[in-house]
Amino acid sequence: MPSGRAGGAPRRRESGLTKAVNSVFAFVKLAEFEILFVLFFLIAFIIFKDLTSRPEYNQILVKKPGGTDFWGN
Repeated sequence: MPSGRAGGAPRRRESGLTKAVNSVFAFVKLAEFEILFVLFFLIAFIIFKDLTSRPEYNQILVKKPGGTDFWGN
């Protein structure tokens, strides 16, 4: 008895959870580059923010160790 599909196998009924998981995986597969791009900048921002929040590392960005700075102060 033909099922009307090209493969010939009858279509299984999927649950709502299976459809939701499959749609999430399809979205991640489609937007993989954009997701990794955003994650890269988010992680870089968190690391830079953590480094600049510590006083001993912040002094590296504020003053030069050997004399006058770029503006002559």
